[in-house]
Amino acid sequence: MSAPATIVVHADAALLAEAAAARLVTRIVDAQAARGRAHIVVTGGGVGTATLKALAGTPARDAVDWAAVDVWWGDERFLPSGDPDRNETQAREALIDHVPLDPARVHPMPAVGDRWGDDDVDAAAAGYADELRSQTRPEERLGVPTFDVLMLGVGPDGHVASLFPEHPALHEADRTVVGVRGAPKAPPVRISLTMPVIRSASEVWLLAAGGEKATAVALALSGAGEVGVPAAGAQGTRATLWLLDRAAAAKVPPGLTRISSP
Repeated sequence: MSAPATIVVHADAALLAEAAAARLVTRIVDAQAARGRAHIVVTGGGVGTATLKALAGTPARDAVDWAAVDVWWGDERFLPSGDPDRNETQAREALIDHVPLDPARVHPMPAVGDRWGDDDVDAAAAGYADELRSQTRPEERLGVPTFDVLMLGVGPDGHVASLFPEHPALHEADRTVVGVRGAPKAPPVRISLTMPVIRSASEVWLLAAGGEKATAVALALSGAGEVGVPAAGAQGTRATLWLLDRAAAAKVPPGLTRISSP
């Protein structure tokens, strides 16, 4: 069962990133207190990367046992390792290289030419599915760990991860990870978690900043179908948080529950 959405509006993108980072510290610490470890899924894009940078810079990060955090990615551009456009590269520069994570618990999606499939995106996606399965307990569903937090950016067209409106990858129900060809945004070849996996996360956080996101955010929160607006289908089992700045929230219907922050 999916959780109803909570909308939290911040004054601007910088405050949004700082608040999301503080919220993430709390959620990781709570998960570690309950189970001894935490699984988080990070995202790229401007506000996603800014959140990771804010997390690296806050003294509160020291409350986290970083050696007991597993880091996953929701999607990736299928490019060579180290390419500046890869979400992994940006996440390493923003956070991963600045905290004492266990390298074995950092799980980047495959790059072109690495051990999974060389330049075959479908083989690469299957390899990442195997990696997820290897960290899954018997009682967990779908062959993926229970993600404590799965963060997603929201595109101006309403896409999340690399699941674009009307794209075949959006309809994938049998696999946990899918190779994406012909994405309408460069680069056209990508890897993405599928929508059932996104919806299996305990908490899904959708981050959006900027007026160019306002229409997509409003549509997703107004009951649009996920085929046309994939963000509408991204929901957590325990909580669904829309973390927005004022510009991205400008067209949200007034009847929806909103919590505004300074």
